[in-house]
Amino acid sequence: MVDVDGVLVRGRRGDGRHWSTDLAADLSLDPTRLQREFFAVHWEAIVLGRAALREKLAPVLARIAPKISADRVIEYWFATDARLNERLLADLAAARADGLQVHLVTNQEHERARYLLRELRLGEAIDGCHYSAALGCRKPEARFFETVARRVEFAPAELLLIDDVEENVTAAKTAGWRAVRWMPDSVLSEALRIA
Repeated sequence: MVDVDGVLVRGRRGDGRHWSTDLAADLSLDPTRLQREFFAVHWEAIVLGRAALREKLAPVLARIAPKISADRVIEYWFATDARLNERLLADLAAARADGLQVHLVTNQEHERARYLLRELRLGEAIDGCHYSAALGCRKPEARFFETVARRVEFAPAELLLIDDVEENVTAAKTAGWRAVRWMPDSVLSEALRIA
């Protein structure tokens, strides 16, 4: 069970920095204002599947950056926030070839989940994807871990979470999973050994 952002996807393609680092220069959109007026207000509902990304983003942009469409911002965001951890992907492919199942467990809204699976082709590298908007709950909620375990039909103790957020690691362990905190220099073989 592998997290996406911070583990499999590590920021901007070129340098790994946050996708919005050059948002002002590239699109004339203030990332601080976007955070304050869009993400802080609407993201929870979106990432839990209770609201659609474009439905909430378009009116905010009409107010704070009327010359920029929601389509343009989403296209920029997804294409920019797409630096794949190729080493981990190769290691996961080898583990799958040896019979280990690999699933994504991630807090995502529907459109980016599709982008990750189709455009970045992560769907070809995994056995399943479990994301918050589809489940209606998110990490680190206990219900997220319970729901995923039920979906994959494994006992919690048979599941291993690899995640870069300590709160998620702790919650997974509380739910009976094994869990390892992923760091920038982590390698899969060591994570599997520690767990």
